[in-house]
Amino acid sequence: MTPDARILGGVSTLAAVVESGSFVKAAEALGVTQSAVSRAVSRLETRLGIRLLHRTTRSVKLTAEGQRFYEEIVPMLSGIRDAVTSATGAAAVVSGRLRVNIDPFVSRLLLAPQIGSFLNRYPELSLELITRDSLGDLIGEGFDVAVRFGDPPTSSLVVRKVLDTRILTVAAPSYIERHGRPTKPSELSRHHCIQFRNPGTGQPFEWEFHRGRKIVPVKTSGHLLLTDVGTMLGACIAGVGIAQVMALGIQDRLDDGQLVELFPDWPEEKFPLFALYPSRTLPPAKLRAFLDFVWKVAPPQMT
Repeated sequence: MTPDARILGGVSTLAAVVESGSFVKAAEALGVTQSAVSRAVSRLETRLGIRLLHRTTRSVKLTAEGQRFYEEIVPMLSGIRDAVTSATGAAAVVSGRLRVNIDPFVSRLLLAPQIGSFLNRYPELSLELITRDSLGDLIGEGFDVAVRFGDPPTSSLVVRKVLDTRILTVAAPSYIERHGRPTKPSELSRHHCIQFRNPGTGQPFEWEFHRGRKIVPVKTSGHLLLTDVGTMLGACIAGVGIAQVMALGIQDRLDDGQLVELFPDWPEEKFPLFALYPSRTLPPAKLRAFLDFVWKVAPPQMT
């Protein structure tokens, strides 16, 4: 069978459906109607003589034959896209829609103050920032890139570290006045410690203290479990309990005495921030521009 324009178009449409997870999202990404997407996939199935997709009212999934076909054509399709993009010079044009899956704290602290200048620089770009606690299915949900704290999952995604931020153990002066100041990490087991839920496991983060090669885990407990960094900082400043927080964004609270770092002699626990995006030989210009922006706004002393 000799490939023609319709087959190539059908292959591209099929890839859009698989990558986005639905006919509706594929239509949005391609700028066509849902019915046009459905017709293109049906024509491709007819030409190939196989069923590529299982379709239900709630989901779209590759058949076994469709999975084999998709795995074979994706590398070639990516090569065609890269070649066309490079040849036409579109690789240098920052335009279109960019969907970003981002940690709420990073969005508020790092991006929000500078986002206006970024958008002014690229007036043809439409930026969609989706703040959420966990990564989820980056490709299936149609995201171009994610910016997340914590160790990245094992996957086919490209992973690039943005920064490392220190983990500090802090308390408000009012808490120390009422309950005393612990002099070493092991004493925390007798204190009220604000717990923070790990979005990956659903359980509270375990507390650790790092100095050189020495790592000391400490069992802590408390009556308050949170999922929002801002609420945790507010509760800690109010004297509710001791908290472990990222150094990123709290230096002013340490400088003005709202918070006290309890164990400055245990300074080496770090928490990483990563950018993750689908593997591509030639990332789109809009993605490269956004990644450059993220690195620019990251505090230099923490990268």
